[in-house]
Amino acid sequence: MAEQTQASAKTAGVSQETLDLIKRQGTLGYQIKKSKSSYFMLAPYFILFFFFTVLPVVMSVAFSFTYYNMLEMPEFVGWKNYIKLFLEDDIFMISLKNTLILALVTGPVSYFLCLLFAWIINEFKGWLRAFLTLIFYAPSICGNAYVVWNLILSGDRYGYLNGILLRLGIMDEAVIWMKTEKYVLPMLIVVQLWLSLGTGFLSFIAGLQTVDKSLYEAAALDGVKNRWQELWHVTLPAMKPQLMFGAVMQITQSFAIADVSIQLAGNPSVNYSGATVVTHLLDYGTVRFEMGYASAIATVLFLLMVGSNKLVQRLLRRVGE
Repeated sequence: MAEQTQASAKTAGVSQETLDLIKRQGTLGYQIKKSKSSYFMLAPYFILFFFFTVLPVVMSVAFSFTYYNMLEMPEFVGWKNYIKLFLEDDIFMISLKNTLILALVTGPVSYFLCLLFAWIINEFKGWLRAFLTLIFYAPSICGNAYVVWNLILSGDRYGYLNGILLRLGIMDEAVIWMKTEKYVLPMLIVVQLWLSLGTGFLSFIAGLQTVDKSLYEAAALDGVKNRWQELWHVTLPAMKPQLMFGAVMQITQSFAIADVSIQLAGNPSVNYSGATVVTHLLDYGTVRFEMGYASAIATVLFLLMVGSNKLVQRLLRRVGE
């Protein structure tokens, strides 16, 4: 093939020096040398990303096949941690079920709520839009959010929820919400939805403000007649990068629920009704220091997140079709 290229080049009157230059330009080393300033500027981020993201993930997967208690050298045990995880650890199966329920409910619901509220708020102008954005975003950055919900869900008659229900005559006695098994998971879902208007919400606001207004005029000429058609055929396709980013953030949040469960239901919660994969991971990683087993839990959670992200990416590619 190379001989045919050289023969054709000679026929076209191209010199050997030109052929060598073309060949060098196709090499990786030449491309790196040509764009060395770009690689130099990317180097700090790449170094931080490698040492604090890629390397820990790789090490966690490696440790998941060992027994490691942080006092002795890791001992290779093969698939023993995973066999124990799925066949012997009943608490993990409960926490996995709770995590999947929380993810399947809070993930999609919070994603669509973020998009809906962002779409509505974007219709306002100036200071009013900025104020409403702050109001909806504030819960996700509020450090005292759990204090507020502990007051609302307090188990005596002075808790706000109990007080309202007692006053309305719906209940005869106060309910200890976060110590009653059947109420723990629904309450966690409600609180997580309240806290979920965070980074994804801001990315949707930003994406809506960057949509080219001339696209709406062109769509009107093509037969788009109402706001819902504009949303599906113009707005959403124009903000696909923000939709993808928001999906990744919501999936990560929904699978990584832990703080809300620990702060409201405790760790362990009553009959592990509020246990999640991350709380189980924290138990083995920061209390028992069984790092090999904790790494196996983390690896399963990582695979769940990656699989969910791939599924959502496929669905988002069909937006606007």
